[in-house]
Amino acid sequence: MVGNCLASPLLNLAPSDNVTVALSSAALSTHVSSWPISRVTSLAWPPSLSAKKWIVRATAVNVDLSEEEKRTWERCRDALSVFNFSNEEEDKMLGKAFGQIHSPYWGEERKKEVPTYEALGETLDYLRSLSLSDDDLCKLLKKFPEVLGCKLEEEVKSNVKVLEKDWGIKGKSLRNLLLRNPKVLGYNI
Repeated sequence: MVGNCLASPLLNLAPSDNVTVALSSAALSTHVSSWPISRVTSLAWPPSLSAKKWIVRATAVNVDLSEEEKRTWERCRDALSVFNFSNEEEDKMLGKAFGQIHSPYWGEERKKEVPTYEALGETLDYLRSLSLSDDDLCKLLKKFPEVLGCKLEEEVKSNVKVLEKDWGIKGKSLRNLLLRNPKVLGYNI
């Protein structure tokens, strides 16, 4: 069965699948219909959807590091291993947090850095001190891995202080807010 929406023009269909493919300059959508796939003889791409716009992006993270930086990177991955992420997920999180991979959160201004084990540990310890369990931290890091690259004192702690003092959000309410919208830890308040 075809999903509700495809992000790629590549379709894997069995001959018995019933599908209508509608292509426009605004969207690519698929809908199950009464027409058998064997009756579709050709598809035409509108001129605005050229083949150049469809790019296959690899999920593997390739970071160009020296030997010493690779050892540091591995130690940081070890710090994230308690959350049972795959190596690829850990690399992607660290890459987004420290500018190795483009992240919309940072925009174009994030300088590429190699994280330090100590700074990463301090951030994780502080987040745990906010009554976040390891399961909670796992969810938070999946939603907002960039928190690992935020400055702990200037951004994360100051934002939590504002939430507690100005907004009266503490304890369980703070935990629930952070799980719902972890980006508040990195906002400029």
